[in-house]
Amino acid sequence: MRSRTASPFQMLLRRAGLPALTLIAVGFFVYNAVLGPTGVMATKQIKADYEQKSTEYTALDKKRAALKNRVELLDQKRGVDPDLADELARKQLNVVRPDEVVIPLDKHAPAPTGR
Repeated sequence: MRSRTASPFQMLLRRAGLPALTLIAVGFFVYNAVLGPTGVMATKQIKADYEQKSTEYTALDKKRAALKNRVELLDQKRGVDPDLADELARKQLNVVRPDEVVIPLDKHAPAPTGR
């Protein structure tokens, strides 16, 4: 029969097992708190991304408000705004009134100098 005495390695493993696992778990959480995707080091980048997205959101919100206003001006229940209808028809059909003068501009021409 074998004796029930544990080897020195087994004794060491029993004594140091729980503290080692605890240190590994604490190390994991500290690493993620500092260097993880939402850690202290990533906070600066997250704030910069937030500011950029906030600026983009503000610009898109203004654009949405302008488009909403144009849609409301074209609402058939309340009557279409005559100025907007005229503007859209002229742009779509590429027409002018007889009393208007058209000055064609070359988009690729250099800007005039101030002489």
